[in-house]
Amino acid sequence: MERLTSNAPIPAHLRGGVMALGNFDGFHAGHQAVVGRAIARARAEGRPAIVATFDPHPMRLFQPDTPPFRLTTLDQRQALFAAAGADAMLVFDFTRELAALDPAGYVRLLMEQLGVAAVVTGEDFTFGKGRSGTVASFGELGLSAEAVAPVMDAEGVISSSRIRAALQAGDCATATRLLTRPFTIQGLVQHGDKLGRTIGFPTANIDLGPYLRPAFGIYAVRGRLADGRVLDGAANLGIRPTFDPPKLLLEPHFFDFAESLYDQSIEVQLIHYLRPEAKYDGLDPLIAQIARDCDDARQILAGTPYLA
Repeated sequence: MERLTSNAPIPAHLRGGVMALGNFDGFHAGHQAVVGRAIARARAEGRPAIVATFDPHPMRLFQPDTPPFRLTTLDQRQALFAAAGADAMLVFDFTRELAALDPAGYVRLLMEQLGVAAVVTGEDFTFGKGRSGTVASFGELGLSAEAVAPVMDAEGVISSSRIRAALQAGDCATATRLLTRPFTIQGLVQHGDKLGRTIGFPTANIDLGPYLRPAFGIYAVRGRLADGRVLDGAANLGIRPTFDPPKLLLEPHFFDFAESLYDQSIEVQLIHYLRPEAKYDGLDPLIAQIARDCDDARQILAGTPYLA
């Protein structure tokens, strides 16, 4: 699958495509409906299917001090779009210049520079300076457009905001249901203080980077290595209050696994929130609690099918 940018020429074989327009952070069930419709239309019309996203997120431009909130990285989105059947991902470099375009200028960018033949969006999609353009504006400006209705469940519209709220409440089950897969953090395994290996629970330390900060605490997790192996484990996500200085990390301990993972990119799925972080008076009570957490995680994961 090809990754395109809004600042570079579009290859001839990808011009004339149907583009799913949105940010699609998380690629939840609602996003999947929009992208699925764009791909179906592209296939029916014999056109390329392109999924657009924005990086940086518009919120980073307008509210740069907003705490980290991403549900997926660009690499994760590209993999998800490819699995859905898209031919390419186009990344809009969201700058002040792009934000300043009026709807007509935005449509010219899509049609002339990017060669887009049609767009598919969610019904609430807005674009152009001051968010003044709507789905109807595309047609008025000469670009074929189609809107997909929101996907609903018993609690309302499925949205990234609901997923973030669920994760911040430690509700992995709801986040998984709305995403259609577990929330997954991908990152390089870093060298740490290596305390875990000295107490019998070695961990793979991962920086949270741009990801949303879920509820701090202990989780039952699944890891996926670069070679495709899937490992069960338990992880601390938070600041490790027993140790000074506090350091924000995701620290999965994988069961029955002793290989070095340093400098490898791995994925860690948050399956179930076990408990909040706690501070212990010494290593012995900490070790005992870690052992109990691992037993709990093993039991939960034994009854939880793996979802890619």
